[in-house]
Amino acid sequence: MKECSMGKQKVKVLVIATSRKTRGGITSVVKAYENSALWNDFHCKWIETHRDGGVFTKLSYLVKGFLSFLANVPYYDIVHIHTSEPPSALRKVMFMAVSKLLGKKVIVHFHSFSVDTTIKSKYKWVYRYLFGKADCMLVLSKYWQDEICKTFEFGRDKVKVLYNPCTTEVSKKDYAKKKGILYAGTVNARKGYADMINAFANVADKHRDWSIVFAGNGEIEEGKALATRLGIDKQTVFLGWVRGDDKDKAFKEASVFCLPSYAEGFPMGVLDAWAYGLPVVTTPVGGIPDIAKDGNNCLLFNPGDINKLAEQMDKLITSEKLRTDIAKESSKLAKGIFSIEEVTSRLEDIYMTIK
Repeated sequence: MKECSMGKQKVKVLVIATSRKTRGGITSVVKAYENSALWNDFHCKWIETHRDGGVFTKLSYLVKGFLSFLANVPYYDIVHIHTSEPPSALRKVMFMAVSKLLGKKVIVHFHSFSVDTTIKSKYKWVYRYLFGKADCMLVLSKYWQDEICKTFEFGRDKVKVLYNPCTTEVSKKDYAKKKGILYAGTVNARKGYADMINAFANVADKHRDWSIVFAGNGEIEEGKALATRLGIDKQTVFLGWVRGDDKDKAFKEASVFCLPSYAEGFPMGVLDAWAYGLPVVTTPVGGIPDIAKDGNNCLLFNPGDINKLAEQMDKLITSEKLRTDIAKESSKLAKGIFSIEEVTSRLEDIYMTIK
């Protein structure tokens, strides 16, 4: 790629993303960028285009965001668009159209978790438009790089892998460790919460002093009902959505982290677990295969394989040494390639060399 003739002090980046108040990975990632040196170096400004809520809230955020975009975009060099599922992609079409009309360089940063709901769905056309118009694309893993290059016949020089940064700032507060396996994220079928309950039920009798803990909103009542049917309701805890001190407490008290997901971009919950030095048992989906070494920096099982998950849980429960060894290796990832310094350094290079 050819180098940008401007120094980074002169390059200005307009960031198009969801609201700071929206829950999810995109907000966490952009907030991490906002708190880094990169944000000031490139004079970044965040245009919020969406917020969770009713139709009026969503529409008003979009209109207000687009008007702010129109007022600001003439004064910026690069437009960095964050998008994911079809509603998000459809909202970004008009931002792309105006950006290219004004001759701006555009980066599309794709955070989706499933090809079936995005680039291989009936909305493939909108992704073809956004990705085709982009000067550079950023994806969360080699898996997504392969899928997009294959689906749209792009070269790898256009589609680049940029991992999500490990954004968690671990407090200095101390909490006593408990014998608990933590799940953090939306409690829904895609993330496999029911598999975790079913798997733990297979080993719960052997480990009556252990419990599984769910931190997240979603299908909580369904989860409680399943745990009750399986006779492990006394060993199952639902905290609801946690943040701040409550999140810090949940991760520090846990001894193991589990994410039995069926599809991911790059799971922020796993990054959080690494930051807290927890051993992780998870599935090889999304970006996990890029770095996962089963038995070294994590324990793996295939999505839906409840017996294997139960086996991996049992290994971690019964061996403190295994928990410690895996945690040490995964902590290196949090402080290395997934550190905010490493990720923003890579993003800075992309800003400076965009075609």
